[in-house]
Amino acid sequence: MIKKFFRSAVTLVFAAVAMVMSVALWHHFMIDPWTRDGRVRAEVVRIAPEVAGTISEVRVADNQFVQKGDVLFVIDPERYKLALAQAQAGVESRSQDRRVAQAKAQRRASLSDLVASTEEKEQYSGSAGVAAAAVSEVTAQLDLAKLNLARTVVRSPVNGYVTNLGLRIGDYASVGQPAIAVVDSDSFWIAGYFEETKLGAIRVGDAVAIELMSNPTPLSGHVASLSHGIADQNGDIGTGGLASINPVFTWVRLAQRIPVRIHIDRVPDGVALMAGMTCTVIVGKHGTFTDDIRFAYRILTSTLI
Repeated sequence: MIKKFFRSAVTLVFAAVAMVMSVALWHHFMIDPWTRDGRVRAEVVRIAPEVAGTISEVRVADNQFVQKGDVLFVIDPERYKLALAQAQAGVESRSQDRRVAQAKAQRRASLSDLVASTEEKEQYSGSAGVAAAAVSEVTAQLDLAKLNLARTVVRSPVNGYVTNLGLRIGDYASVGQPAIAVVDSDSFWIAGYFEETKLGAIRVGDAVAIELMSNPTPLSGHVASLSHGIADQNGDIGTGGLASINPVFTWVRLAQRIPVRIHIDRVPDGVALMAGMTCTVIVGKHGTFTDDIRFAYRILTSTLI
């Protein structure tokens, strides 16, 4: 009798555990919007010099963390120093011409019409105006020379990590050509690619649990936005200008994956984020699979009671 009761009790326990696990699995895989196809993303600043020249200093190393305003590299400033000196000399020369022209115009203006005609006075006044405009022109050239000299020192515009550094002393830097890249450490976010069938359960502001493949410690976040478009493979133009349509088996329909932007609210101590990492993203109030088991247990116990 005791053995029979024991076997019945064990059977009931296993049945209850199986029911709890079944409810948890069903709830987790069929109801909760989640995906293993998540990626850690970050903004990458591709820094290009605004002046050209030979690299004379590289003050950072690959993968080094830099603060906003730190010097990354320096372009040989000698030619820009010479340009600045030339611009300063031009300002001084044009300033002297302006003073002479203004003095002549003032002297002619003080004379009577019997000594200097109105036309002559206007000519000298116009010459003084041209000289003043020339001073403004060379002053702008001086400001540009100062700016170009300052631009020979290239600084980081953001806090972040220098990545894939290939810059060397002696390299020639061209204007507008990216010379160094910095991963913005303040811009990390998660791109979760969800099946379109799960989008109906996702709302902006929903809590999100993020589980990195590289670290079991979960991160917390929330849904920032949902993408409103992806590329359509049937939208290309084929031969002869006709639409290029991929063959589709009517009995096999694959749900499209739509990007969802996840804002990271908290990164636990000891967890390092790197752009391109893989992660699992779980949206909803339960957050993790363990929470789903607890949820199923509460359903089971409330039903039994």
